[in-house]
Amino acid sequence: MPTINVQLFEGRTLEQKRAFVKAVTDVTVQTLGASAESVDIIIHECKRENWATAGKLWSERA
Repeated sequence: MPTINVQLFEGRTLEQKRAFVKAVTDVTVQTLGASAESVDIIIHECKRENWATAGKLWSERA
């Protein structure tokens, strides 16, 4: 059973998340041969102030 963890910045709409998990489920079924019922997707939403790249917080980027 594939479990897919995704980390995203906050702010996506419910509709965007629905479309995303549908697309990820579909491609997982196609590429791994898993059944859709066995695909779990966990979305972790993160504030920009709690995520940094190259030593700089995303909340401080222009």
